[in-house]
Amino acid sequence: MNVQRVIRITEVGPRDGLQNEATPVSSAAKIAFINALSKANFAEIEVTSFVRADRIAQLADAAQVMAGITRSTGTVYSVLVPNERGLDGALAAGAEKISVFVSASESFSQRNVNATIQECLDKLRPVVSRARAAALPVRGYVSCVVKCPYDGVMNVAQVREVCARLLEMGVTELDLGDTIGAAVPDDMDRLLNGLQSVAEPKDMTLHLHNTSGRAIAVAERAIALGVVSFDSSAGGLGGCPYAPGSPGNVATEDMLELAARLGLATGVNVDQVRVATAQLRKDMQGSKA
Repeated sequence: MNVQRVIRITEVGPRDGLQNEATPVSSAAKIAFINALSKANFAEIEVTSFVRADRIAQLADAAQVMAGITRSTGTVYSVLVPNERGLDGALAAGAEKISVFVSASESFSQRNVNATIQECLDKLRPVVSRARAAALPVRGYVSCVVKCPYDGVMNVAQVREVCARLLEMGVTELDLGDTIGAAVPDDMDRLLNGLQSVAEPKDMTLHLHNTSGRAIAVAERAIALGVVSFDSSAGGLGGCPYAPGSPGNVATEDMLELAARLGLATGVNVDQVRVATAQLRKDMQGSKA
């Protein structure tokens, strides 16, 4: 009997999608967006980030949003934290999973958080330790795994070293970010083959940006190579505010269409995702009026 292959889609629109929006989005609109997404049956929704308001003002209402959402059984509600103070906020808000981040590029790390890769890893160690002690899974985002806006093409050995350090400190999921959307399908062969000594493709998540219009082709190659977990953003919202030219995460709707074309199950209702996207865009347009 044939068993349909499954891929996992994590919805990151509420956090990574909205963090790059210049126009403030109200807490009520964010809550309505997340509640609509919850009805689509995602395995996980990344809700927000407990980060300083002077760094990302759009996410200054993290606690209010976490308190206001209606949680759906079967969906994990995760948050991104940059440090122990952020973790304190996340734990108090009832986060069910923690995300941390570090760059594979030294230049990007210093432009993004004004710290070296080593300094970032040192700061994350107690965050990961405390989160694991609280029985929470921890996603480790690694940015610029293909190309950096400052350093150019990344050496896979450097990416592998950062991934190994995250796993050593207790991270439970590696999430590889094509931060500026520069990847082509062949980059997946180079990257995933180069990382096999630390993790198999099936054990990693891919976070693609569609800046160059190639994200779906890259995702299809990654699936062929064994990747079964992807991040995406409803409506293709967002990007990294510290990576010039990066706006535009791969759209959740496009990833769901790719899965359907390949005969892969996701369990996510694409029509409900479209409802959530349309609702958010309407709310955002109203805030600009």
